[in-house]
Amino acid sequence: MPSLHDDASSMKGKTGLVRIIKAFGYSCAGLKAACSEAAFRQVLLLNSILIILACVLDFSLEIRMILIMASVLSWIVELFNTAIEAAVDHTSLQKHPLAKRAKDTASAAQLVMMGLMAVLWGMALWHVYG
Repeated sequence: MPSLHDDASSMKGKTGLVRIIKAFGYSCAGLKAACSEAAFRQVLLLNSILIILACVLDFSLEIRMILIMASVLSWIVELFNTAIEAAVDHTSLQKHPLAKRAKDTASAAQLVMMGLMAVLWGMALWHVYG
């Protein structure tokens, strides 16, 4: 049975369109895996609503772009958070201070991102409606 390492090594030799197609498939599998996590689904729902609001409310193009970029960045941060949690859990399910630190730090990245989103939304709403 081939290991994941064998699969990754075989992709490294690919070039051009074949590599792009394989990479796209791995990315889709990663998104599917992330969607199985409740935290990712919550971030996805929240940011989907915020993107719709950014498009519907009377914001300038520049403000709208910043708000949408912040939402997409939040998805990216949550993908990293989910990946780190999966990697730590794969290594060991036993409690360990370094595993806790890794998970907590990844979670803190999302907290900082949510804080940034709150500030950006507050500034945008104040600018337009304040």
